Amino acid sequence: MPTISMFYGVLIKMNWKDVGQHNQPHFHAFYGEHEASFSLDGEILAGEFPKRQAVFVKAWALLHEDDLRANWTLAVNGEETFRIEPLK
Repeated sequence: MPTISMFYGVLIKMNWKDVGQHNQPHFHAFYGEHEASFSLDGEILAGEFPKRQAVFVKAWALLHEDDLRANWTLAVNGEETFRIEPLK
């Protein structure tokens, strides 16, 4: 699963290979041993994530929602996703 962004120890990934298995647009976030899937507006869909890092992920997602949607469209079409600027 390719990394599309990284900030404050959080890895953000979007896997275009599993798009057919999931109908709702989403991305995955990893922090240490924690993993969660998030909607493109930064809401946790599944998994557990530390509260502080979840706030960072939500803020990042809201800032880059258009980029995330563009990446999702690429993923649905079986194309490679692009990197998105990290939270600063």
